[in-house]
Amino acid sequence: MFDRKLVIVSGKGGVGKSAVAASLALHAARRGKRVLCIGMTDAIGLATHFGVQTLTYEPRRVHAGIDAIAIDRVAALDEYLHIQLRVPKAAPLRQFTKFFEELVDTAPGIREIITMGKPLFETWRTTYDRVIVDAPPIGQLISYLRAPITVANVVPTGAVRDEAMRMRMTLADSAQAGLLIVTMPEELPVVETIEALNDMGDEALIDLLGIVINRVIYPLNADDDAVGGLEDGPLKDAAVLHQQLAEEQHRWLELLPDGPRLPHLFGLLTPGEIAAALSERWDEL
Repeated sequence: MFDRKLVIVSGKGGVGKSAVAASLALHAARRGKRVLCIGMTDAIGLATHFGVQTLTYEPRRVHAGIDAIAIDRVAALDEYLHIQLRVPKAAPLRQFTKFFEELVDTAPGIREIITMGKPLFETWRTTYDRVIVDAPPIGQLISYLRAPITVANVVPTGAVRDEAMRMRMTLADSAQAGLLIVTMPEELPVVETIEALNDMGDEALIDLLGIVINRVIYPLNADDDAVGGLEDGPLKDAAVLHQQLAEEQHRWLELLPDGPRLPHLFGLLTPGEIAAALSERWDEL
């Protein structure tokens, strides 16, 4: 996953995918890479993990070696028309924009391809060595990954179809792009992860880099007798609860494929501190 230029990070909402995306960006920056981190659907969630309030469509330096942006569909549409479809700047853009806005609202896949176009465009450029995407939840993301095929089937010829096919080829190129699914060892995240894997099936939309299991609680370095022998009080209560949570997680971990495991970080930590701590774990995995 550390060698792909485009890494798309997704998972069920609330599993920590923004933290994982930010941690990967920090890890790449420490290795001397120029990184662009993109929030596809949220201008705040990713921003907080870099210690800033919000992000815009203009790149913002959030850490040494890391720029970050949030997708704005209007700005993305303008860029798509000018750069990817090569509409001349002198052209009456209002007419083109009105036409495409109607197309976005009616034609299947256009809305998604406009949004997905930005990460792919930055992948094609040489400005950054890594493009790391904090993507929509996995159930929604599949429609974004399918969008190039959908558009190519709807538009029989022309620049729109050519760009859609180029996007499709880049996403499917395992040397360039990959998907990282983040989950947690709990019932709903595990079930949704398994459903997403089944939904993607053999479509070969994008190379699956792995399943990152976040917030794993590891058993204490003590057996049950040692825990039971503790004096009654808060320490024993905490130890018993810890062991119970670890055992509960274990049965869900058994249902998931092998993959990187990131620990539950105990204590009062800011989002930025969480991302920094997780980034250091990548060196250990």
